Amino acid sequence: MRDSRPAEVLTEPAPSLWERLICGVIIAMLTGALIGPVFAPLQEETPVLRLVWLPAYAAIAGLLIYRIDRLWRAWPAMIAIAAIVGLAFASRYWSIDFVTTMRRVIALAISCGFALYLGAVFRGPHLPRLLMHTALVMAVGSLVMVVAFPAIGVHQFENAGLWRGLWYEKNQMGAVMVIGATAAAACLASPDPRRLLPLVALVLSSGLVLATQSKTSLLCLLVGLGLIAGFWAMRRGGPVAAVITVWSAVVLAGFGLWLWDSHSVELLEALGKDPSLTGRTDIWDSLMRKVADRPWTGYGYGAFWGREGESVPADWVRKETGWTVPSAHNGWIDLLVQLGWPGTVLVGALMAGTTLIAVLRSAGSGAREGWWALGFLAAFFVLSLSESILMAHQGLPWVLFMAALTRAILPSPAPAPVPLVEKPRRAYQTGPRIVSQYPHGSQRRAFPVR
Repeated sequence: MRDSRPAEVLTEPAPSLWERLICGVIIAMLTGALIGPVFAPLQEETPVLRLVWLPAYAAIAGLLIYRIDRLWRAWPAMIAIAAIVGLAFASRYWSIDFVTTMRRVIALAISCGFALYLGAVFRGPHLPRLLMHTALVMAVGSLVMVVAFPAIGVHQFENAGLWRGLWYEKNQMGAVMVIGATAAAACLASPDPRRLLPLVALVLSSGLVLATQSKTSLLCLLVGLGLIAGFWAMRRGGPVAAVITVWSAVVLAGFGLWLWDSHSVELLEALGKDPSLTGRTDIWDSLMRKVADRPWTGYGYGAFWGREGESVPADWVRKETGWTVPSAHNGWIDLLVQLGWPGTVLVGALMAGTTLIAVLRSAGSGAREGWWALGFLAAFFVLSLSESILMAHQGLPWVLFMAALTRAILPSPAPAPVPLVEKPRRAYQTGPRIVSQYPHGSQRRAFPVR
């Protein structure tokens, strides 16, 4: 028989309020909201910015110690984190910038530890709710910046007039709002009857994505929301709706691949994009030539994109492309130049495994959390093709991916015990009382009323 208890009863209890508040602040810091534009307006690492992170690192260490009883169950995720951090640490031996590699390896280990905590403690629908609430606060803060402080909230020179909210660039705000919108949609698709706040968060986050006019963010939004909506329709509509949904998805995917393969230039021009993707194809061609020089080792974790004059291979790419390239604008190529093919294959295997497990569990725990993991993973993959987010030492998308990995390999949350209230029984019943309970049948004949 189907269990009619609410979702909250079927999952582990929500973390305490103070844990949620601390995690919300750390999540906002991982996005770079306001901290970057204030303490590092030139988008460079500064000693002040490192000091700002010290309280966050201390808070993460405290959270890990406080919840150590839950972390041990996630030992497979610990192995994955050890492999990632271990490979990044090993790259110190061939890194072209030993100091930067070591500093960022430490930050990567702490970020992965926070991801382990999120995945092990915020089970079921609790993580999407946390992300929704945090994104909603940042969305309101972005509106305040746009209206009250347009010099910060709106691009003034390049991309003039486009919104960037609390961040350096519009693409950063777009990526964060995609995460918020995906989490809000998952809350709407979950069995939780509370609908108003997720609806407000979804509308506001999606509106801010449109305000950035970031085509990558818009595509991530459509993919993430479309996947969640598809699974919701399959769940609600039964077998017929499932067949129609799968068939439609396959047809749309096939049509999209054909359209991109045969008319990519026309499609990009129709979207207002340069066929070279604003010079990104030139960057990728140049970087792949540098990857060919060190295909198995790369140039060291976090070491390739040094300042101008500090990194010989990066300066070579900048000279060849003709502009100051800050990153590869592609997570996979950035992994290749940092850790070579071993690092890229490792991350690809973890992503494929996490996605497969999330799909297999979509009928159980996925339904309770509103299929958040599937929607996020789809948006995360699309974003990785355009932004350098893979193995970022301080980046929310990577942290959430590792949290999704941790949640995927953990066993489903055990249903919370619900005490049964039984009607007390009497030790002895007289004949008339039994007759009153059974007015018809053999009981009346066995105990006649006199």
